[in-house]
Amino acid sequence: MKKKKLLTLLLPVVAVMGLIVFNSLKSDVPKKHKIIADNAGLTLPAGFSAAMIIDHLPGGAREMAPTPEGDLYVKIYHTTQRRAFVSKGIVELHVDGDKATVKTSFGSFAGSGIYIKKGYLYASSDTNVFRYKLDSKNQVINPNEPEKIVSDLVARREHEPKAILVDDNNNLYVNIGAFSNSCQVEDRKQGSMGIKGCPVLDSAAGIWMFKADKPNQHYKDGIRYATGLRNVVGFDWNYQDNQLFVMQHGRDQLNTIFPNLYDAKQNAELPAECMYALKKGDNAGWPYMYYDQIQHKKIIAPEYGGDGKKDAEGNFIDPVAAYPGHMAPNGLLFYTGNQFPEKYKNGAFIAFHGSWNRAPEPQAGYFVVFQPFKNGKPDGKWEVFANGFAGTQAQTESGRAEHRPCGLAMAPDGSIYVSDDTKGTIYKISYKK
Repeated sequence: MKKKKLLTLLLPVVAVMGLIVFNSLKSDVPKKHKIIADNAGLTLPAGFSAAMIIDHLPGGAREMAPTPEGDLYVKIYHTTQRRAFVSKGIVELHVDGDKATVKTSFGSFAGSGIYIKKGYLYASSDTNVFRYKLDSKNQVINPNEPEKIVSDLVARREHEPKAILVDDNNNLYVNIGAFSNSCQVEDRKQGSMGIKGCPVLDSAAGIWMFKADKPNQHYKDGIRYATGLRNVVGFDWNYQDNQLFVMQHGRDQLNTIFPNLYDAKQNAELPAECMYALKKGDNAGWPYMYYDQIQHKKIIAPEYGGDGKKDAEGNFIDPVAAYPGHMAPNGLLFYTGNQFPEKYKNGAFIAFHGSWNRAPEPQAGYFVVFQPFKNGKPDGKWEVFANGFAGTQAQTESGRAEHRPCGLAMAPDGSIYVSDDTKGTIYKISYKK
């Protein structure tokens, strides 16, 4: 009984002490949290700020399509193999300042591509392209009944997501990634040589063009607009010179497949991730060659008789810009807004998703870079624009990134959105003088 009385007397004292400790801890939390939360953890140029407008969209956020009304359609890329299954593949957000709320979700197909053009919302699965009619406020009229525009595109467990874009002439462009690293007889096997007349090129490794308003098209209805592109995820239309620009993911494993020709350092740096300006009929050369950004030339692939030095032979186009290897350029956006300083006008932002295969060298990427342009072409060196998505330096170098930048889109006010397909985060980057 005495113990009970003593406990009753001590309880208020314990409570007060606990409150003091809690408040002292609490006073530290905002300071620590503020350091992390400033600019949503990103490092940006002076005058820029970033906000995490929404976090943990299930399945991971890929490409985005903003509307003038302030809504943002986001494509969710999910598979039962890679992530917990999500029933809806498109999320519509409403953005109000630095916050976004979910309005609705629809679309029962996984995929990556999404695009708005001339009153329609286009969206891709790994095998098909659909479109939804929009009303005068850019709201989907019938979310349960999309029109199938293209069917049965190749998807064979490698480079499956389909990037899409529609130009002003009602042409639909679709990337179809190669279902191979370098078109070897035995894919990714040490010493295996390349298949002569690589059959992958017949149905993949290029950009196909279809009509944006014609339903139920198949390969025979499309045109192979450009070929020799191993995998394109980021692409955008450059209205300065009225041309399609794409970012290619370069091939992997030079050193592990041909250790007698390449060392670990070369394996980490080569080949370049390339930006191409495409015209109809262009050939970027995969799998027969790659671009070496250190030697500044096109090199014959070792699978086809190259030794790391021999110049490529063939009518293959040059990249208009080249970047370090394996950083995975997943987003490309030409900036046409008026909010950012003049230096950014008509230049290109590129979202590098980050590497996985540079070891034993540190992994790299996980940032958004800016590539200056002049008269419709790259002009000057690229620079890191937004960094810190991965988290700490250790997380970056190990490849255990917290977030990975993926898609890019421009908001009506000239801010830009950056999506993250690791934790389903969307960032908004703004500028104030």
